[in-house]
Amino acid sequence: MFYRKYLKDLELWSDKEGRKPLILRGARQTGKTTLVKMFAKQFDQFINLNLEKKEDNNLFDDSNNIHKLIDAIFFIKNASKQRKRTLLFIDEIQNNVNAVNSLRYFYEEIIDIWVIAAGSLLESLIDRNFTFPVGRVEYLAIRPFTFEEFLIAKNENNAIEIIKSNDIPDYAHSKLNDLFKTYTIIGGLPEIISNYIKYNDFNQLKKVFENMLISYFDDIEKYAKNNKQALIIKSVLQLSFKHASKRITFEKFGHTNYGSREISEALRLLEKTLLLSLVNPCTKTRLPIEEKLRMSPKLFLFDTGLVNHVSSLQKQLFLSDNIDDNQTGLIAEQITAQQLLALNDSPIAKLNFWVPKTKTSQAEVDFVHIYEDLLLPIEVKAGATGRLRSLFRFVDESPHNFAIRIYSGKFSVEDANTIKGKQFKLINLPFYLTSQLNKVISKNI
Repeated sequence: MFYRKYLKDLELWSDKEGRKPLILRGARQTGKTTLVKMFAKQFDQFINLNLEKKEDNNLFDDSNNIHKLIDAIFFIKNASKQRKRTLLFIDEIQNNVNAVNSLRYFYEEIIDIWVIAAGSLLESLIDRNFTFPVGRVEYLAIRPFTFEEFLIAKNENNAIEIIKSNDIPDYAHSKLNDLFKTYTIIGGLPEIISNYIKYNDFNQLKKVFENMLISYFDDIEKYAKNNKQALIIKSVLQLSFKHASKRITFEKFGHTNYGSREISEALRLLEKTLLLSLVNPCTKTRLPIEEKLRMSPKLFLFDTGLVNHVSSLQKQLFLSDNIDDNQTGLIAEQITAQQLLALNDSPIAKLNFWVPKTKTSQAEVDFVHIYEDLLLPIEVKAGATGRLRSLFRFVDESPHNFAIRIYSGKFSVEDANTIKGKQFKLINLPFYLTSQLNKVISKNI
């Protein structure tokens, strides 16, 4: 069991006044169950229900009386009501509509039991006539390991301290880059990280990745309305890994014969599972963001390790000097998107990129980031400052004069000028400091 930053979120939730049952959202294999078991050590008693097991599932056959349900759970699990702090974990809750419905009563009537639930794609698996307990539950998105969590798992304590200090000495830069490249190659799924730490062998990971992919494809039948949609979703998911970081069109996506509506439905459904993200463009350089839903979105997967495995990019990344080399630049965007999403624990957190209003322009800024009342442009690109032409275009149109470049180089803050002569401050941020983005911005803006 490796440390996860989400333990702090769970602690805050457990101490909250008016606490609601908490639903953990996230793709399979991101460590939701393990996280809860770690958190359970802070309680006097832990009751674990897995609704894929018939005995546990049957407990909710008649859940209209919450007090009888509690009695049944405590009896079957041989638990004591006399314990002061009891954590109840309902895993795979999507397998029983009554169990989901019971969460409202845990909030309204049972306030002395801490309740956490986890499940895959609850909204799509529940019958459409069913009313979800809106306002009576809260959510926490569980995503793959961040780079810092990866370092903690590897016991790279000195690296963690240096990163958090934001004062990176020259002697540390090369090692931090190498560690981040390893993290980029293998990704952030707990089982993969555990295997790599144990064997220190990239080849050992192939079988683990294959088994994970099989489990994701097996799950698709549960998400689909019918066999035809299941086939479409499987095709779309398989193709998505090879279109990571690219702008896509729905019509005949990946050279299939499927129409725009079929592809759109499949992608939106996969997005709900948090397996992928559709990142929409915006054309304004100030808040609020207005997404241009009629323009082609970018596609990002939830874990770069799986992208590398499906696309056979591990060797290429391993041999590259930097992950933002020309041949591996798309993976640099993919891992950046993964780290930017990890800054937000909401399941509905969104990323955006920027394009100018002029349709004939080829300019495109990789991401935009909201910091207080500013919309900041982020480019993921190596090389000389003069190559950041799209970033210059954004800055020229922006009411402020700040921009961010994420790359393999060293941290610096430089005074720069656009082609039109506007002066601005460019924050050059190494990949390994992406998790510290807001902290760096606050010190330099």
